[in-house]
Amino acid sequence: MQGKLIRIISLIKKEFLSIFKDPKSRALIITPPILQLFVFANAITMEVKNIDISILDYSKTFESRELISRFSNSPWFRKIYFVNTKEQLKNDINFTKSQLGIIIQNDFTKNIKKNTNSEVLIIADGRQTNSATLASNYASTIVSNFSNELENKTSPYINVITRNWFNPNIEYKWFLTVSLIVMLSMVLCLLLSALSIARERELGTFNQLLVSPLSSNEILFCKTIPPLLVSFISSIVITLIIIFCFKVPFLGNIFLYFFSNAIALISIVAIGLFISSFSFTQQQAVLGVFAFQTPAVLLSGFVSPVEDMPLFFQYISLFNPIRHYMFLNKGIYFKGMDIKTVLINLIPLILISIIMFYFAQLSFKAQKGN
Repeated sequence: MQGKLIRIISLIKKEFLSIFKDPKSRALIITPPILQLFVFANAITMEVKNIDISILDYSKTFESRELISRFSNSPWFRKIYFVNTKEQLKNDINFTKSQLGIIIQNDFTKNIKKNTNSEVLIIADGRQTNSATLASNYASTIVSNFSNELENKTSPYINVITRNWFNPNIEYKWFLTVSLIVMLSMVLCLLLSALSIARERELGTFNQLLVSPLSSNEILFCKTIPPLLVSFISSIVITLIIIFCFKVPFLGNIFLYFFSNAIALISIVAIGLFISSFSFTQQQAVLGVFAFQTPAVLLSGFVSPVEDMPLFFQYISLFNPIRHYMFLNKGIYFKGMDIKTVLINLIPLILISIIMFYFAQLSFKAQKGN
């Protein structure tokens, strides 16, 4: 028993040395996760600000100027270009000088005074679908608020109060940074585990590993510990940076949070080892990682909510550990998810880990012969 324990510790130590001595692995774990966190958190955003708009005002009245002033005083819009013809407005949008066009008809004020419908045409650049949708929504909100103010001068109104839970100011950076904990930890964990066996094959040490006294289960255990610990420590560092540097408040139980992180990372390690067991070179392992990673991220709820996907893909995403990892991470971080809910959502991750380790073990047994 003592001899077996010594062999296991020696192999784990050897795995750590292989990771830190290998230039490819070392390049993955030192600066890229932290650098990517700061770059992605500041460069990637679904928020649309600093919108340039072109306005064609046929009315040129006090009311139309009042409406235009709402755009100039809005934090969403940056520059306002006044044009005299529809052709100018078309060219501004066509050559991306403006992302939005506003046309105020010449009967705008007359219809307001008659208490009849007045039209304001909003033209968005549909080549950027997300930006077009948000920009047109901003403009519609301004026009709607202006209309309500005109109506409320003579009639009572309903005061609508909106509150946002868990992210009061709807700051996209909060959503993005917490999601990046999952994304960066997943990439690091998956690559390190997928490269481990493939690296052995490239260096010619895999056959020595197969004839060692260790069983396939013990080899898998030793291959699991280093990438798991490295990615877990990385997730801790990234979380602390988000809390103290980006000032995103943490509302959950810190021990429950990191426990669920560890379970999720184990499931990702299992998938990485499964990929590595069929890879004969590190290049094949990297391609296998990308083949899994892209659909896994798309089906995780990071790009779009899982609930908005077709039913078939919602069922498929149940087998995706990144979906459950993302759900648990945000749930504990933002709203302090209770232990019962956490444990229920850990069940799929545990099942995925068992299944993936089982298939990786079968591959090892077939090659090792025990």
